[in-house]
Amino acid sequence: MGARVPADAAGAERFRADLKPNPSANPVGTRRYGEIYVAKHRRLSSSTARNLAAASAVVTGAALLAPAPAHAAQVQVPNTPVSVEIPGIEGVPGIATIPGIEAWIPSLAGQGNATSSDIASAIAAVKAIPGVANVPGFSEFIAEVEARYAQPEEAYTATAPMNVEAAAAPAPAPEVSPGQQIVDIARSKVGAPYVYGASGPDAFDCSGFTSWVYAQAGKSIPRTSQAQASSGMQVSRADIQPGDIVVYYGGASHVGIYAGNGTIIDALNSGIPVGERSIDMMPIHSIVRF
Repeated sequence: MGARVPADAAGAERFRADLKPNPSANPVGTRRYGEIYVAKHRRLSSSTARNLAAASAVVTGAALLAPAPAHAAQVQVPNTPVSVEIPGIEGVPGIATIPGIEAWIPSLAGQGNATSSDIASAIAAVKAIPGVANVPGFSEFIAEVEARYAQPEEAYTATAPMNVEAAAAPAPAPEVSPGQQIVDIARSKVGAPYVYGASGPDAFDCSGFTSWVYAQAGKSIPRTSQAQASSGMQVSRADIQPGDIVVYYGGASHVGIYAGNGTIIDALNSGIPVGERSIDMMPIHSIVRF
């Protein structure tokens, strides 16, 4: 039962005086009030610290989940010291199927073949990558390859044979020109390794390749690129034919065999096997015919 308030005024005054806290009379009570305040303050501080820790964890997690920038691949201008870093180009699906791409991105050498539709898709993806226009000659190379593989398929119309016997007769085999024979021999060595000073039949340098191919076709030509450039009959770009030798750079330091349709077959340089590439991938010195 609670304390009762006295009815008389004097008793009520004493009753109120007894209820007032007296710090001097009760130092323990005063200390407890301070302890309660400090404890409450500590609880608030602990709660605030937990909230800050949780917020820091969220920020840290977001930083860990942020994607890293794409690795920048080196695009090398063939037979020059010029190279440009293009982020993400090496990861383009099917990029290794683009004919001649290994001359510009050597790390892609020997990575498979594909259909023309795969090549067209890879070319479109490469053209969309920012920075490709900064590589000297690379856009022209891509445009030339794209033009070759963007030709519409020839339409065929089925017609009834007028004469069954005539239709059954085999057509005569087309005669292979000397130039096409040279191209066919050159294509048979696509994929062979480049070795400086080698002249076949399993490895080649640039002029060793051209001289070996011509020898298989029954023609003897000089061994070095400079001698080939000065010995052959000069022809213009407008008169170029399959089998002609295309000479590159001011010092006639590189040669390849024209394969038709704007391409050459050559032994380019170390680490890049014999392959078919754009005729315009390097500065042309001259074109000769033997």
